[in-house]
Amino acid sequence: MPSATALKQAREPKPLPAPDADFYQIEDTLSAEERAILTRVHDFMETRVAPIINDYWVRDAFPFELIEPLKELDIGGLNVGDYSSKLKGLVAMEMSRVDPSFTTFFGVHTGLAMGTIALLGSEEQRQKWLPPMSRLEMIGCFGLTEPLVGSGTGGGLLTTAKREGDSWILNGEKKWIGNAPWCDVSIIWARDLDDNQVKGFIVENKTTPGFSVQKIENKMALKVVQNGLITMKNCRVPEANRLQNANSFRDTAHVLRETRSGVGWMSTGVQMGAYEAAVKYTQQRMQFGKPIASFQMIQDLIAKMLANVTSCQALMFRLEELHGEGKLLDQHASLAKAFTTQRMRETVAWAREVHGANGIIVDNNVGRLFADAEALYSYEGTFQMQNLIVAKAATGFSAFV
Repeated sequence: MPSATALKQAREPKPLPAPDADFYQIEDTLSAEERAILTRVHDFMETRVAPIINDYWVRDAFPFELIEPLKELDIGGLNVGDYSSKLKGLVAMEMSRVDPSFTTFFGVHTGLAMGTIALLGSEEQRQKWLPPMSRLEMIGCFGLTEPLVGSGTGGGLLTTAKREGDSWILNGEKKWIGNAPWCDVSIIWARDLDDNQVKGFIVENKTTPGFSVQKIENKMALKVVQNGLITMKNCRVPEANRLQNANSFRDTAHVLRETRSGVGWMSTGVQMGAYEAAVKYTQQRMQFGKPIASFQMIQDLIAKMLANVTSCQALMFRLEELHGEGKLLDQHASLAKAFTTQRMRETVAWAREVHGANGIIVDNNVGRLFADAEALYSYEGTFQMQNLIVAKAATGFSAFV
């Protein structure tokens, strides 16, 4: 006859599994050193960012109080240092699991601004700018998109550059530029009036006459990262601040290939955060005397969310293998960006759905992630533009107009 203890244990419900979006244990592929870095990032996001980020999101404000503790992580040089591309991607994913706005701030600075200088600057420029930027003593932004030029930046930049002796005169506007309202350095892309080619410049925001920034208000997505409208009126930039290896849009595209991959990781991370929030909520939310996680239709959505997350993780993992082997091409990055952002839209919508009315407020995080996903879907190249890049590689025909 079973003992009283055995009967009691049989009656007690089994502990529920903790929400875990790393279903195929992709993080276990990291080395011990890399895993330690990712753990530090995870702890920072959970203990410092998560408790305050909803409040800042609602107020459309940036948490400057996090800059100093972020410095202590010593990851400012992650995207230009001797780290595996897989680790860089997983860090972006881990950050975005909590808040893609904070990842955008970090990625614009380390990936777009610092990455451009690392890839296209001279050795002297790299030595001058990258160390203080790596220490987060100077924050950068990346000015490519314009009020009237988005997808057409490859051939239609309206911002111009004119050489005058040892200086360049910049005129034009840049829009949707993350970090611009408060950062120190801008990477500005402009069309050289002499040869009609795209050139890159390092502009010191706070000391360059004619350079001004207006914060973009009333956003519905990525509200924490501050976006700006940059206006340049006869800004004089020294030749020493022209990126010496940026001489055409092909060079610009080299930078975008790298950062487009980063958006794939971010989109995967957003799905992880939404999925984990959905699992936790459905385990606790009671209806008809049962947790809704026990209902078949809820379980169908949970399984589909996890499939989306896992397929995106697997795709991004292989993409970083190609990156590490020096085989990453534009079409690879474009397919990743298009696929992960499309799956992200599905996943955050399903997560919002299982939360019911509680999914349209920020308290449970999914309302914020649901809104932020729309920005990721569009920036770094729209879904349609990515598909045209992929299909051109697949068919040999260009459908660009």
